[in-house]
Amino acid sequence: MALDFSGRVAIVTGAGGGLGRQHALALAARGAKVVVNDLGGSLDGSGGSTSAAQAVVDQIRAAGGAAMANGASVTDFAAVQAMVQQAVDAWGRVDILVNNAGILRDKSFAKMDLADFRLVLDVHLMGAVHCCKAVWPLMIAQQYGRIVMTTSSSGLYGNFGQSNYGAAKLALVGLMQTLSIEGERHDIRVNSLAPTAATRMTESLFPADMLSAFDASAVVPAMLVLASDGAPTRTTLCAGAGAFEAAHITLTRGAYLGNGPDAPEQLAARLAEVTDRTGEGVPVSGVEQGSNELRLARSAV
Repeated sequence: MALDFSGRVAIVTGAGGGLGRQHALALAARGAKVVVNDLGGSLDGSGGSTSAAQAVVDQIRAAGGAAMANGASVTDFAAVQAMVQQAVDAWGRVDILVNNAGILRDKSFAKMDLADFRLVLDVHLMGAVHCCKAVWPLMIAQQYGRIVMTTSSSGLYGNFGQSNYGAAKLALVGLMQTLSIEGERHDIRVNSLAPTAATRMTESLFPADMLSAFDASAVVPAMLVLASDGAPTRTTLCAGAGAFEAAHITLTRGAYLGNGPDAPEQLAARLAEVTDRTGEGVPVSGVEQGSNELRLARSAV
């Protein structure tokens, strides 16, 4: 069955180019009305212009779709609220939010200025928080919402020179975990996408002969699934070059060591047992860690 977004209203941040542009075009091509948000700044977040967003809007409209441009910075909550109101005024609702806006300030942690660390957190993490906060009451009222966070392998697994970016990207997964729980009874499904794509931010990382394979359009199918009526929730999909994976934060079965005076030495001696991934699981909430520890403690009595 084809994924159909007719009648849906979507906001895509950072949609003036790269992944965001592809997301906006794909949603519009499948029937969604799209707010194309882009500050229009450089890779490091400086400057600003709505020309990139307007070019995407023009392309959508030329193909018969409905779209509007917005130049709000996601770091400005009042501007984000105004963007959401702009969508509501025009189309009456907001069904889908794709948090894609981001910047890079790469440098090794030893050489990184704290201002660069903070700004990357502000754009990626607080930018997503602002957008989620602005649409959340609407989605509760209409008992429907689909939110996609853009995480990264740099957050899930680390990457040299990206302590700020990685911290922000994994924080988005933590945000997803709780919002998906709180939104479940309102049919608000919250997921994360970890893309691998050759964009303005990343193209220098790919071998020349593989640039076309890692075109941003190859990531779009994962976004469409996560934003669709039948979307899962609390799912992190990884996508690149036509390949798709899922990432999980797991919990091992662990071991009971007690709380005696030799517990530190016991833990050091049995660390391999504690970290053994055999039989590990994916908790449905943070409560499961405590439940597992309770199980282990009771089994030792």
